[in-house]
Amino acid sequence: MRNLLILYAIHFVHGVQIRMDCHPEIEATQENCEERDCIWSPPPDSDTINLKKNDGHRNPWGTDIDEIYFTSDTIGKTLNIKISAHGRYEPPIDLPRQLSTSSDTLMVVTNVVDDVFYFIVKRKSSGRALFNTSIGGLIFSDKFIQLATYLPSDTLYGLGENVHQTLKHNFSTYRTWGMLARDEPPNSAFLDTKNLYGLFYYIYILFIVDFGVHPFYMMLEPDGNAHGVLILNSNAQEVTTAPGPSLIYRTIGGNLDLYFFPGPTPEEVTQQYLALIGRPFLPAYWALGYQLSRYGYKDLNDMKNIVDRNIKAGIPMDTAVVDIDYMDRYKDFTIGKDWAELSAYVEHLHNQGIRTILIYDPAIEVDYESFERGINASARFIEWERDDQVMREVQDKYPLAAKTKIMLGVVWPDRHVAFPDFLDTTGTTTKWWIQEFVGFWKKVPYDGIWIDMNEPSNFGTNERHPWYFEKSDHSDLEPLMCPTRSGSKDSEWDMPPYQTHSVYNYGKDAYLATKTLCMMAVQANGTQRFFNVKNLYGWSEAKATQQALHVATGKRGAVISRSTFPSIGRFAGHWLGDNSASWEDLQTSVIGAQEFNMFGIPYVGSDICGFNGETNEQLCLRWQQMGAFHSFMRNHNSDDEPPQDPARWPSVTAATIKANRFRYTYLPYLFSLHFIASMIGGTVVRPLFYEYPKDQETHNLGHQFLWGPIDSSSTSSSSKQLLHLTLLTQHFDSVYFANFFYNNFFMKDVASVKVYLPNDDWYSLYDYNYGQPLSPGYQTFPAPLTSLIPVFVRGGSILPRQAPNVTTKYSRQNPFELLIAPGIYYRNESSTVGVLFWDDGESIVNSYKTHNFYHWLFKYYEDCEGAYLSIKTERKATSLVIPTLDTLEIFNYKYFPDFNSFTLNGRKINVDVQSSSYQPFTKILSITTRNFIDLSKETISNLSWKHSTSMKSIIDYSVHFN
Repeated sequence: MRNLLILYAIHFVHGVQIRMDCHPEIEATQENCEERDCIWSPPPDSDTINLKKNDGHRNPWGTDIDEIYFTSDTIGKTLNIKISAHGRYEPPIDLPRQLSTSSDTLMVVTNVVDDVFYFIVKRKSSGRALFNTSIGGLIFSDKFIQLATYLPSDTLYGLGENVHQTLKHNFSTYRTWGMLARDEPPNSAFLDTKNLYGLFYYIYILFIVDFGVHPFYMMLEPDGNAHGVLILNSNAQEVTTAPGPSLIYRTIGGNLDLYFFPGPTPEEVTQQYLALIGRPFLPAYWALGYQLSRYGYKDLNDMKNIVDRNIKAGIPMDTAVVDIDYMDRYKDFTIGKDWAELSAYVEHLHNQGIRTILIYDPAIEVDYESFERGINASARFIEWERDDQVMREVQDKYPLAAKTKIMLGVVWPDRHVAFPDFLDTTGTTTKWWIQEFVGFWKKVPYDGIWIDMNEPSNFGTNERHPWYFEKSDHSDLEPLMCPTRSGSKDSEWDMPPYQTHSVYNYGKDAYLATKTLCMMAVQANGTQRFFNVKNLYGWSEAKATQQALHVATGKRGAVISRSTFPSIGRFAGHWLGDNSASWEDLQTSVIGAQEFNMFGIPYVGSDICGFNGETNEQLCLRWQQMGAFHSFMRNHNSDDEPPQDPARWPSVTAATIKANRFRYTYLPYLFSLHFIASMIGGTVVRPLFYEYPKDQETHNLGHQFLWGPIDSSSTSSSSKQLLHLTLLTQHFDSVYFANFFYNNFFMKDVASVKVYLPNDDWYSLYDYNYGQPLSPGYQTFPAPLTSLIPVFVRGGSILPRQAPNVTTKYSRQNPFELLIAPGIYYRNESSTVGVLFWDDGESIVNSYKTHNFYHWLFKYYEDCEGAYLSIKTERKATSLVIPTLDTLEIFNYKYFPDFNSFTLNGRKINVDVQSSSYQPFTKILSITTRNFIDLSKETISNLSWKHSTSMKSIIDYSVHFN
């Protein structure tokens, strides 16, 4: 470890070309700029305001802290640099902090020039500077901290949760993105730097979106190496991307706690990041199936009718999701009178192999049984700091809360609500929360949990006439009022000197507390200020809720959370917020899913067809097609819009059946990817640049993505399969999805799509030229509404699959199959590989060392004599009945097979020639035999066969079919 004491070495620095903005607040003028001794450069002639060096006023947002400390340390190959002061707030989150590995090493160099301290992080192998703070601009005061750096390239990804219209950030101008978890839905119709339900944004072209906070980015360097940076801070913050390229980070609390991940590949960066923050949970197998939801079911019969018509239409579906409609006046752990038979209906769905997910909000009405049980159990709720701050005219209305300091707010229920304090240091709040779920599961045997409104959201904060007044379905409850008069008693937390662009970009009369609770509130038994820990609320609720799900059901299920923060992926997945039924939101959801995989939350997807606004038939059809390739696949819409379930339109029904059947076919592969991500870290859906970082064409292909792959560095497999799918976009180029290659065809009335295939071997895996080799480069592929979206598999891949059924319960009973796509030109004993992980689909994973699962490794190759498939059981489960492997489908097979020559471990094995076939014109070999290979018996199974000598080889056959 290295320690440096920095004394007053905090100054603004004047650069010639790269300038620091000394007036980051919105609406800067020449007058107030010059008051700070800045140089006024109005847009559009210049990008920013310039500061003089050391000879003018210093920090206008507070007094600099006298002594701060610089420390550096390593966690394996992860470099940790911390700039801090004694006694300052640290986020109270328990990170695993496991040792990371890498073939490269990072080093830090410190220096002082003209009384200004700076540090540079370099890559040891190349000497390249990855983070260079010699640009100046370091400020460290109590409620304003700033750090700036030069960057080695402008190929930067991540930072969220925001709506990003491109995968790669734009450094041609100054953009500031705010980071404060707020109930702010996405808006993709224009450039919007607001933060969504989490934390991280960009500014100067201002953006909104506020559900989650993820101060993490990944960068590709000019030579194709990748590195990542996490700034572990939970206060309101922002980041500005600027020309240079350079980056400016600001926060209003805590310390600067930076973690640098050396890569050098993008996937290794992700694995190193997850070694620090924790690897994602493994969803139940059924949670990877299709989910049908809506807000606004009139009653249980209405839900039954919608669900039943989709079942009758033959749409593969695994989960019925119920929004707050089922509750008694929107109170958690209650059932409304029109939903009295919900439990019986859930059991009815179970009998059909369909699961149920119920929604819960954190806010608890303060005058009914659940709150009373919490009070009796000594559960803690977010509180005012002192009795004299309490809004007594509200508090005294509720006997259970009257003698407390609990901060009361307003959400959906008819009376005021309290917010559980999941940071309670005694653990009693979590115990009470668990028992509430246990008790309710005995009434309604749900299978998964959806936690919403957990930024936390509060209605009408600081508003004299909030939006819910005079609403027929809501009481006119007194809104929460915070101390917002600058300079008044207790206002330092709600009105800090600098409020970040989460306030400045939000609109007139906005505060940090807008749509949430007062910043002056306290948590963790009075030891933590809400000002500091607000962005952790969704994280802390998810942690408690996953425990509740496991205790209540005894199974792993799945939890979905709206608000997110680094490491929440250990406990929950995420949907991309209350989006809109627009082509733009469909397009940006493709980018959002890739970003959340970078953030360590691979169980992610969007509200298919759009939540807000009325969708239309073609948009819904395309969204159903694209959504089939996101791990979390749910159709969901708002209460004031017509139904948008796929069975509403015959064309959408047909497209959904086709897309879902393809998804269910390859669920064994998708599940294996999640298994690997959970066990050793990594992505499931990944951008193309992850696999082709040296190919600049892939660097901003945000609307193409991959499923996988799995490589030998992460498991004992050397699989390099990539199935690529393509969809059409309204404004953007095609998209690929991992181990499958998907291209984005999300534009109205589009019937074809332009796709970029990197320099590799590819095969078509959809209706057009199925199984045929494709040339790399830009190409246009047909994508009619009636076909699958363009999907491609990379040569060298073996993908496990099963014939689909209407639910995963029945699909899992079908025999295993392998799709084998050899390299087109290069084949040897290790060039075509794949893996399969398999467990019972629902047992809780306490440790992978003791978890009961199978792991197989597949290797295939051909030579001039015959073909060979090796199956090695890397891990064997006990007492787990599994299907047999009955089908092999092999692309680009250039010989007639001898069906009488098959042997398994040297013993002749019969092949069903009636069910098997070889197509010489397409060069596709299909081998299907009932109970062909029992994967549970042998540790190693070697299958081989000879090429036919009675028929002429077609190795040189070169007929091309369109």
